[in-house]
Amino acid sequence: MTSHSETPSAGARRARRSVDDHAAAVRALLEPVLERLARDPRSVPLAEARGRVLARDVVAPLDLPPFANSQMDGYAVRSAEVPGAVTVVATIAAGHAEAALAPAPGPGSAAPIMTGAMLPAWADAVVPVEAADPPRFVSTGEAVTLPAAPAGQFVRAQGSDVQRGTVVLDAGVRLGAARIALLAALGLAEVPVREPLRVAVLSTGDELVQPGVALSPGRIYDSNGPMLAAALEDAGAAVLAVQAQEDSPEGLREALSRLDGVDLVVSTGGISQGAFEVVKQGLADGVEFVSVALQPGGPQALGTVELAGGAVPFLGFPGNPVSSLISFEMFLRPLLAGARPRVRAILDQGADSPADKHQVRRGVHGDGRVRLEGGAGSHLLHALAQADCLVHLPVGLERADDGAEVEVWIL
Repeated sequence: MTSHSETPSAGARRARRSVDDHAAAVRALLEPVLERLARDPRSVPLAEARGRVLARDVVAPLDLPPFANSQMDGYAVRSAEVPGAVTVVATIAAGHAEAALAPAPGPGSAAPIMTGAMLPAWADAVVPVEAADPPRFVSTGEAVTLPAAPAGQFVRAQGSDVQRGTVVLDAGVRLGAARIALLAALGLAEVPVREPLRVAVLSTGDELVQPGVALSPGRIYDSNGPMLAAALEDAGAAVLAVQAQEDSPEGLREALSRLDGVDLVVSTGGISQGAFEVVKQGLADGVEFVSVALQPGGPQALGTVELAGGAVPFLGFPGNPVSSLISFEMFLRPLLAGARPRVRAILDQGADSPADKHQVRRGVHGDGRVRLEGGAGSHLLHALAQADCLVHLPVGLERADDGAEVEVWIL
């Protein structure tokens, strides 16, 4: 149910919880579940590991590169024997080590070598073919004149990237393209990963219509459900999206009673000060409803709810879409995927902020500066979609002037 108001009562203002305190409360609620998932890893094929969270440290089973190899197409030489004319010996191609492993040739020799090919033990440098005279590969037995080449020139030394026995990835990191490339380069066909957190996303509200259905007067499309499902999946969770069939306390409890096999329930809307706050009315037992010193995202709920399979943690986010996503970014995502990259940037225009709240604005950043995108309103989805960062204005700051330095979280 989309919240009618995010303005707490006077009593709620007196009891407002800090952002840090609420983050700690959410962490304490979810820690037992996350620790259980971390204790029960399973191996998956590398091809299925994208986006998963690594369950154990990965120790390199071999060096990278596993052998010294050429950084470019050229001639493998003894650095002490150039500059000068040398005699060409058998070519060394990438993936074919026979010539590299052959007995060392006599003094004054050079072997044509291709990029990535194994450097023979007798050579310690590579001269690019374009630096030779003539500037091309010549046949075995012919002479070529090469310039000076210091030892190590254009050589990728064995273990220069990774040394065998070292920890290359820590438990808890998410596996993206670069990390999967590293695991593949180390020859690891399977990866130990944590089971994903299974989350039910519950959209409440009589006004909600699923995308693709014609709107009638007073109705809106449900953006919170798809948004949070995507955000959770990006953070490595497995998502079951559910919409309450009836916007009533009884309908909400009925929808929850049918859920099973999930570790967490996240709802949107129905937790503020309006007259039809269905989550607040339906989950008064076991769930705490608080006001957090955050804008947007002040109303929050947390506790446990009873499902078909027993009690599980519950988080209630506000119904306005920007409030809902900011709540996720502030309180839930860090537990699943770690902190967002954070930088300091110069504000391109001034902004007001309530002194008693931590305000989070949307922005576009670049070249050390950040421009606010849209206003502070919690319904401005278009501005949210244009943003590539979150701009943080902390408690106690009433005005950030043009040119002020602010903290920015990169999305």
